[in-house]
Amino acid sequence: MVNSRIIGVGHFLPKKIMKNSDLTKIVDTSEEWITSRTGINQRHIASKGELTSALATSAAKEAIKNANIKSSDIDFIILATTTPDETFPATASIVQKNLDIGYIPSFDIQAVCSGFIYAIQMGDALIKSNKAKNVLVIGAETLSNIVDWSDRRTCVLFGDGAGAIILNAEQNKEGVMATNLFSDGTWHDSLYADGGPSLNQKVGKIRMKGKDIFKQAVNKLSESTLKSLEDCQKTIEDIDWLIPHQANLRIINGTAKKLGITSNKVISTVNLHANTSAASIPLALSSSIESGVINEGNLLALCAIGGGLTWGSCILRL
Repeated sequence: MVNSRIIGVGHFLPKKIMKNSDLTKIVDTSEEWITSRTGINQRHIASKGELTSALATSAAKEAIKNANIKSSDIDFIILATTTPDETFPATASIVQKNLDIGYIPSFDIQAVCSGFIYAIQMGDALIKSNKAKNVLVIGAETLSNIVDWSDRRTCVLFGDGAGAIILNAEQNKEGVMATNLFSDGTWHDSLYADGGPSLNQKVGKIRMKGKDIFKQAVNKLSESTLKSLEDCQKTIEDIDWLIPHQANLRIINGTAKKLGITSNKVISTVNLHANTSAASIPLALSSSIESGVINEGNLLALCAIGGGLTWGSCILRL
């Protein structure tokens, strides 16, 4: 049986770092207020002209190198992003050009913070249907471009970055074992950008009802994770690491508590990266592999929730 398995990871963060102390000079807030409510200490911010495609390309190159393959071995590119370079074409096409890979299918997925989980399911399906052998899956964002820097409730939450994985067709190895995706458009107004080509011909800024998101997040993340565990006949006790979307520390801790997972089995990088939307899970995964925290053979539970609302989960063996 053919399964999809991660054989390489990579990530990229812009050099510019904005600390909480920097935000106190922009909006009426304090370092203590931000840290106590979010767990965030800093975030990386793309410089002017540093595009989402550039972040995605850098992460992709590192993933390809770590997978010990060539760019020409890639059969498909799937890029999860809410902040594309342009309205069209897909930013994935620009990444394809940057990697100098000819004629392979490349497209973007827009499911906001859940985008990377959505992209994994698409890549996994392509491999299991024998449509691809190596799929490059990327989550990349430059959210600083759509943050309202006058809104202290939201501007403290977000950062920029990219993470990438190579999914490879493997015989008789577990790899991606289960995925589940969901959405509910009735919660649209809880998290959205107030602009769009059809709506008002503007990019728009992030608008969020934080209390609504928190209430939905913990329940939906835990329920989705349990569903994926059930689908692959695994239990909470089997999980080596939970990698939730790095929204804020309260949601991360609340989800772990709901699932009955102790804090020493939860990956949290939100203090360093903030909320990078579709990039948050691959960033956390890649940086944790790089630091030696996560190792080959570990069973991972990934889960995310974002605007839409969209949410989902994935169980995989590294």
